[in-house]
Amino acid sequence: MKKLAITAAAAGAGLVALALVPTTAQARPAQPAQPSASLSWSACTDPGLEGQECASLPVPLDHSRPNGQKITLALSRVKHTGTTGFQGDLLVNPGGPGGTGRDFASRVANGLPAGLKATYDVIGFDPRGVGGSSPSLTCDANYFAPVRPDYVPVSRSLERTWLKKSAAYSKACGQKYGSLLQHMKTTDAVQDMDDIRVALGQKQINYYGASYGTYLGSVYATLYPSHVRRMVLDSNVKPSDVWYDANLEQDKAFEKNINALFAWIAKYDSTYHLGTTQQAVRSYFLNLRAQLAKTPLQGVVGGDELIDTYLVAGYIDLGAYWPYLANALSKYKAGNGQPLVDAYNLLGATPDDNGYAVYNAVQCSDTQWPTSWNKWRADNWKLYLKGNKIETWGNAWYNAPCLTWPAKAGKPVDVGHAKGIPPVLLFQATNDAATPFPGGVEMNQRLKGSRLVIEDGGRTHGVVERGNACIDDKFAAFLTNGTLPANQSHCARLPEPVPPSAAASATAKAAAAQQFPQAFTRP
Repeated sequence: MKKLAITAAAAGAGLVALALVPTTAQARPAQPAQPSASLSWSACTDPGLEGQECASLPVPLDHSRPNGQKITLALSRVKHTGTTGFQGDLLVNPGGPGGTGRDFASRVANGLPAGLKATYDVIGFDPRGVGGSSPSLTCDANYFAPVRPDYVPVSRSLERTWLKKSAAYSKACGQKYGSLLQHMKTTDAVQDMDDIRVALGQKQINYYGASYGTYLGSVYATLYPSHVRRMVLDSNVKPSDVWYDANLEQDKAFEKNINALFAWIAKYDSTYHLGTTQQAVRSYFLNLRAQLAKTPLQGVVGGDELIDTYLVAGYIDLGAYWPYLANALSKYKAGNGQPLVDAYNLLGATPDDNGYAVYNAVQCSDTQWPTSWNKWRADNWKLYLKGNKIETWGNAWYNAPCLTWPAKAGKPVDVGHAKGIPPVLLFQATNDAATPFPGGVEMNQRLKGSRLVIEDGGRTHGVVERGNACIDDKFAAFLTNGTLPANQSHCARLPEPVPPSAAASATAKAAAAQQFPQAFTRP
């Protein structure tokens, strides 16, 4: 699954709109402030973590051998601003697997209302193998360097090229990290989370997780139900689909959202001049993909790089994203290719290999992937030939290292089977592509007593703190005093963007760069 980070949409037809009936959850009482006995906090020195405190925490590489080899987790903290009413620590995770959590802490804290900033410490952590944690995994820093072989394996030669490339990546990871890869499962990260709770001096933890962070949180709640105080899961993974089937479902969902972008561009043909119908814009885009696959733009943007750039539109349709991407296509058609290269450098390029290495290390070992390439070939060609041409093959090759991953696969946790899990608050947009809507429905069914809030028509992955007051008010009420809405409550989506004025177009790139949640790329 392309990194489920806030590092996979079916419409919610037939769901009955329920009136909002606030009720008080059977939440545990607030935990009093306790000393962080195992942590030594000091001002963060890493770029991007200004204003936070940082600490490190040794944890066992293998939790079944607590006195054995240790690795180190990097943590950050945004301290509460009040002097009374402290409610404890809010541990946060942006997804991935492979998303960095320390910068996410400040993003979450900055979006909280003043009352919650006053009463919660927001705790970010880079999961094992990620970012500032040690060791920090990287297997091949040049793996995604442009221009890559065409994603669509129209010849057996292309197919062999990608299979060889993927196998070489797996081999490089195994040679560099050996037995470490045996301890990179979601369950390992969950045990790390409980070590963090202990180090923070808390009997119970509060948690907000998005994207893959919902799976991480739900597994934690299943394994440690009595250690959960309040939990919010935003844009939910479907537990029964981890991870092969989840990627196939993503492919169909992204196709729908990219088609929505094409329809939006056609609606504003007087601005973009790319066609007056969705099909016309789609045809232009796919023809451009084929053209760039043969002759990359400036030796940088080939067909694969174009797909990766416009995949962002499947994650989010708010703010400057769609206008920015539409403008780049329009300028290219008019003879100026530089905006397309700029868009790739801003939104399509993979900044480093760390996130991808951890993504594979977790998902390839969480559960057994199909071991026969014949199944992968058949399933992905079936999707592609049914019209799912945007994401299908790119996603297949993104995950192909799992074919030969050098670590023994485990068995997924039966999410929700434990007794005593407190009521969990869930959020899900009906047209989320990265974690399609059925994931929220299944999580709601598995976590007994949970409440699902549905953003009708929303296409954005990660809906909390995006400016939707209906969503954010429910999030804040739950963290404030445990107030929960009725199950399957509904919120209207935010309006789609409109093309900016000529003056605003000059700042579209800066706006897109500011709004783009880097941690939420590639679920």
